Amino acid sequence: MATDPSPQIPMRASSKSSNNSMHPVDVETPPVRTPTPIIYREIKHFKKWIPWLVPAFVVVNTVMFIITMYVNNCPKNSVSCVADFLGRFSFQPFKENPLLGPSSATLLKMGALHVKEVVDGDQGWRLITCNWLHGGLFHLLANMLSLLVIGIRLEREFGFIRVGLIYIISGFGGSLMSALFLQSNISVGASGALFGILGSMLSELITNWTIYANKVASFVTLLVIIAVNLAVGILPHVDNFAHIGGFLTGFLLGFVFLIRPQFGWVSQRYAPPGHSSSARPKFKKYQCILWAVSLILVIVGLSLGLVMLLRGVNANDHCSWCHYLSCVPTSRWSCNTEPAYCS
Repeated sequence: MATDPSPQIPMRASSKSSNNSMHPVDVETPPVRTPTPIIYREIKHFKKWIPWLVPAFVVVNTVMFIITMYVNNCPKNSVSCVADFLGRFSFQPFKENPLLGPSSATLLKMGALHVKEVVDGDQGWRLITCNWLHGGLFHLLANMLSLLVIGIRLEREFGFIRVGLIYIISGFGGSLMSALFLQSNISVGASGALFGILGSMLSELITNWTIYANKVASFVTLLVIIAVNLAVGILPHVDNFAHIGGFLTGFLLGFVFLIRPQFGWVSQRYAPPGHSSSARPKFKKYQCILWAVSLILVIVGLSLGLVMLLRGVNANDHCSWCHYLSCVPTSRWSCNTEPAYCS
């Protein structure tokens, strides 16, 4: 007889661990003897911000993991636990959760993404809350270290508003794609948001191409980093659809939020009095085209995906090979992720 599948739902923990990042070259603003209010407004485009939002995200994710472990209370709900000396904060057995974390039932209770709950239970908020939960201590450490490495430098360059919007919207985009393709599992983790930041770094390199000192080397290096991290996603129990969805969303958002004015326009603001030069537009034409196209694509894509999900569409019915993007079966592992049962 099959038991209730809810507590037995296989857990997919989005994971990403990369300690590499690419950043634009530092821009040196020409010296100004008598600053005016106009110059001050323009200098903000290249000023360095004090990063605080990314560390705050790390704190929130860590606190949520502690609360999840408190709710899990392994000694009360399981026969054996890992690290018993931690009391109710001890971990589930390795055979149930090898990541040193809670049970799938607890994650589901705390807001993990599960398509049935979203579609049939009208719990669309799970598309957001799942990004703040983690499947285990290893999962949390990998994601938070990656967030600190790539997020702080990006926030220092572009400020907390832009990076915060990319992080949250990319996390939503990753959850949406995961829900459309993985409908028998629960999914948690900040990896969709992290891949969104990584994707935005690639589009920022493209749209601000002229400010990079070593353009080709930077581009190739970033592509290798992205390819390696996406390749890790084909392993079992890793939600690569969240990675891909977050990356595509962040890639488009990078063209919208991380655009910089061209050097010619900036230099005009610091030209000495009486200096005559032809007026230059603030942004290049290709930057404006990428901004408009990307904004339309991200709005239409997220809206269409949300409508399809709420209508109960299973994207695998329209793409017979897409499941290989998240897991490729080999002789060493299986990609069977159907809910476990006992008879």
